[in-house]
Amino acid sequence: MGAKDTRLPPPNQSRSGFTCVSGLIIGWPTRRISPQRETFRSMPLFTIGISHHTAPIEIREKVAISRAEYPARVNQLRALPGVEEILILGTCNRTEIYCLSSQSGKEALLEWVHQSNGIPPGELDRHFYAYEGEDAARHLIRVANGLDSLVLGETQILGELKDAWQQAHDSGSLGTVLDRLFQHTFAAAKSIRTKSGISEHPVSVAYTAVVLARQIFGDLDKTTVALVGAGEMVQLCGRYLRDHGSAELLILNRSRDAAEKLAEELGASAMTLDRLTEALPRADILISSTASPGPVIRKADIKAALRQRRHRPMFLVDIAVPRDVEPEVAKLKDVYLYTIDDLQHVVDENMQQRNNAAERAQADVDEAVAGFMRWLYGIRAGRTLKRMREHSHHFEADLTNRALKRLKAGHDPGEVLQQMASTLTNKILHAPSKRLRQAAEERDYEVLKAADRIFRLAEPED
Repeated sequence: MGAKDTRLPPPNQSRSGFTCVSGLIIGWPTRRISPQRETFRSMPLFTIGISHHTAPIEIREKVAISRAEYPARVNQLRALPGVEEILILGTCNRTEIYCLSSQSGKEALLEWVHQSNGIPPGELDRHFYAYEGEDAARHLIRVANGLDSLVLGETQILGELKDAWQQAHDSGSLGTVLDRLFQHTFAAAKSIRTKSGISEHPVSVAYTAVVLARQIFGDLDKTTVALVGAGEMVQLCGRYLRDHGSAELLILNRSRDAAEKLAEELGASAMTLDRLTEALPRADILISSTASPGPVIRKADIKAALRQRRHRPMFLVDIAVPRDVEPEVAKLKDVYLYTIDDLQHVVDENMQQRNNAAERAQADVDEAVAGFMRWLYGIRAGRTLKRMREHSHHFEADLTNRALKRLKAGHDPGEVLQQMASTLTNKILHAPSKRLRQAAEERDYEVLKAADRIFRLAEPED
């Protein structure tokens, strides 16, 4: 099998260490419960939550809502006064409640959160955050795109959001607004992730090893992979390799029981480590992570294997500390040897790529938020217009009946029509006029400007 031309960083060189977890988080700051901007104070959309940003695991465990608890908790929340729509998102790193509610509903929701978890209110308040209106929509879209995740750009959260939407849909707790918000979010996430490429660069050592193997060999469906060891890192590599279609997996370990257990999970063949020289000639890819105090894979073994392979390339990944593969193996022709430091360098570079992608995604997030808010404002405008028409039709019906009675009584038709038109105008304009006078007294110039725009009132000419 021929090797593909790659642009991988040179292996077997000392690299800088791993960046801290906090370095994986960029962008949107998490806010505690605080007053919102006046513009959105009356917006019914509301989110309250707790996450890895704001609370340790022992707090997150206490407020977590399991799938089994979901129906009862949703019913409790729907029964709260002023709460119209409810959706609960629960993951290992966050618990969030999205709702449509009045101000009294929000207060009732906060009280429910305090009472339902057995945590003193003062302690809980320090860990919760809340968003309203536009900020709630922005938070959800950021969550869906992995911009608020522990590992920036991770994709699992989108599936968890879809599961939460399905649960809410099945329970009947969704309404027009939340359903539209989540459907809009799913569409936006697909577009933003594709456009920004935020999920394209692997940021785990195990997955990076598999990606590099694919870059060298192309499709893995014709490769044989030897996994040396049976620990967590080897298990992760094995699962990724299985999912990417590796033709054959060999598990080699000192303990045959551990090898057979992992082999059963992965659909692999189990071998003891003393059969390593037998397995090496078959291995296109070898990933090793044992607890051995010294090398278990030596230059002479690889050299002999290459002769049997007729110098078909071998990709070796040594993620053990101390190293499992003799460093001199790197000097052999047709061998690609990567150590944990080499992989970490790739991970760090990929993390920077995700940071750059996240920055590029911000404008698209803002655009997605604006799109939803236009729809939401349209809904609010439609409701207002409906009430205006109903109000006006009520006056119309009342004054029409009065006018007909006067016409039947023999009153002058012109006088009747003039009085009806004048009365209707006065009734319709009474409440807006009162509000505009109040706005003028309070120097609320925004209301006055809005009235000018709504009624298209021209400024008087000098």
